[in-house]
Amino acid sequence: MSAVNPTAPAPQRVAVVGAGMVGLATAWFLQERGVEVTVIDRDGVAAGASWGNAGWLTPGIATPLPEPAVLKYGLRAVLSPSSPVYVPPSARPDFLRFVTGFTRNSTMKAWKKAMGALVPVNDLSLQSFDLLRDGGVDAETYEAKSFTAAYRTAEERQTLLEEIEHIHASGGDITFDVLSGDQARAIEPALSDEIGAAIVLHGQRFINPGAYVAALADSVTARGGKILTGSAVAGLTETASGVTLTTEMGTTEQYDAVVVATGAWLGRLAREFGVKRVVQAGRGYSFSVAVDDLPNGPVYFPAARVACTPVGDRLRVAGMMEFRQPEAALDPRRIQAIVESARPLLKGADLDHRQDEWVGSRPCTVDGLPLIGATRSSKVFVAGGHGMWGITLGPVTGRLLAEQIVTGTAPAQLAPFDPLR
Repeated sequence: MSAVNPTAPAPQRVAVVGAGMVGLATAWFLQERGVEVTVIDRDGVAAGASWGNAGWLTPGIATPLPEPAVLKYGLRAVLSPSSPVYVPPSARPDFLRFVTGFTRNSTMKAWKKAMGALVPVNDLSLQSFDLLRDGGVDAETYEAKSFTAAYRTAEERQTLLEEIEHIHASGGDITFDVLSGDQARAIEPALSDEIGAAIVLHGQRFINPGAYVAALADSVTARGGKILTGSAVAGLTETASGVTLTTEMGTTEQYDAVVVATGAWLGRLAREFGVKRVVQAGRGYSFSVAVDDLPNGPVYFPAARVACTPVGDRLRVAGMMEFRQPEAALDPRRIQAIVESARPLLKGADLDHRQDEWVGSRPCTVDGLPLIGATRSSKVFVAGGHGMWGITLGPVTGRLLAEQIVTGTAPAQLAPFDPLR
C-alpha cells in the first residue's frame, strides 16, 4: 500500500515534475488548497503527449486499453508496421514484461474489472473541467454537437454497441443514437459514401489540447506558481523535512513534497520509491488537414482506429498505438498508414497537403489503469499512466490527488490506482 499519513502537516511547497495536462492540473488544484507550487519540465508546457492528441473529453468511452480485441488481432497483425496497434520486435526485458502483462489483461474479465475502477473518475471528469473554468482558466471546452463513430457496415458497428452495453453494466453513463450511413452524412457531410452505419454519442466534449494546456499553465503562473522549463530532474531524495530535487544541471532545491507526472518517463524517477509497474510509451501520431466540410465535433473510425477532431479551421487526424521507446523519431510509415486508413472514409479532406505532423508518447500500463497517489514515501506522489485518457482524466486526477496530498487521506476513487499495486 502507498504511504498515507493523515496526521502529518499539509505540505506548503510542492514541486510537480511534468508540465502536461496531468501535472498542471495537479498544480492548479494544489493552489486551490493554498499550496505554493513549482512545475518543472525538461522541454516545455504540453511538450509530451498533451499537444497533438485528439483532444477528446469523452468520459462515456474512456475505457481500459487492454481489451479482448487486442487478442483477436493476433501477434502477426501487431507486428505489421501498418497495423493500428504496432508492436515492433524488441528484446528489452521491461518491454517484454509490458507486452506479456498487457496481453494477460486483455480478457473480458480483466476489462470489466478495470472498467468498474474507471467509472467513478469518469463520472467526475467533465465537472473537473468546469471547476477549472469557474476558477479562471481561460480556455474553451467545446460541446460535441455530434460525436460520430462511423463504420462501413452495421456488422462492424456491433463491437462498439457491445462495448457500450458493458460500460452500462459497469455503471457508466452514456446515451447514443444508432444511425444509417445516410443519416450520419446528413449530420457530418465529411463522411464518405463508404460509411454505411454509425453511432452518435451524446454529452461528450472536445478541446484544442495544446491551447488548453497553455491556458492552464497561464492560470497556474497568474496565481503565483512557477513554471521552470529546459531543465530535467535527475533525482529525488527523501529527507527528514521533505524531498531534495536535483536537476541534471546539478542544482538542488528542497520541497515539502514532489509529484512525478512525467508521462511515459514516469518510471525513471518513481521506480526507486517502489513504483514497479512498467509505464510503456504507446505512441500516437497526428497531423492536420483542410476539409471542405469541418465536422461539428469529433469523428471516430473505430475499425481503422482513426480519430478526427476539428481544431480551429482544420481537421486534426490522429491514430496508431505504437509501443516503442518514447524518444524514437517520428516514423513516416505510421503517418502514411493513418492517411491510407482515413482516405476512403473521409470526403473533401486534403490528405496530401498535411501540416503539423506529430508523434507523442501516451503512458500505458499493463492493466489499463493509471498510477495515482503516494509511493513508498509519503512525500513523493505519482500521477500518470492514463493511456489514451490523460486529457479526459487529467483534471479529475489533479483534483483528487491534491486532496490526498493536502489531507493525507486518499479519496476512495483513487484506491484502484495505487501506484504500488
